Amino acid sequence: MGLPVSERVARRKKILVLYHSQSGTMARLAHCFAQGAAREEEVAVSLKQAREAGLDDLLGCDAIAVGSPEYFGTMAGMIKDFFDRTFEAARDKTVGLPFVLFVCAGNDGRGALAQMERLAAGYKWRKVQEHARVVGPPTAQDCAAMEELGQTLAAGLAFGIF
Repeated sequence: MGLPVSERVARRKKILVLYHSQSGTMARLAHCFAQGAAREEEVAVSLKQAREAGLDDLLGCDAIAVGSPEYFGTMAGMIKDFFDRTFEAARDKTVGLPFVLFVCAGNDGRGALAQMERLAAGYKWRKVQEHARVVGPPTAQDCAAMEELGQTLAAGLAFGIF
């Protein structure tokens, strides 16, 4: 018979899904990611906009997924703001944190991914999956791919792979 519910919940690992969205596009993708991650019963998912997230959210997670639109070839300023607010206090405490990035862009998205990868390298986080890049308005296939990415991260975390 398994563990009682209270013990299973206490042992759940946590994924922080951090994002910024002005138009709603990235919010839609972040929700798809979180929905996929939530399919794994052994993992709790915290979906937060970057402006509302802080150091405790970062220190309390076992993996992080960061979603940003690309503005003028760069990540959203609110994503950078989150990194600025948490870096000094978290950099030595989150070494090896499993992470994945996802970007939506009108044209390319690679600039935002490159910037966020450099910031993650400063924290010494561990890339555990290929990052996702959605160019143009998200399609149903893009949303399904985001759900799969979330579920894969959660399953890897639950099974101790990440």
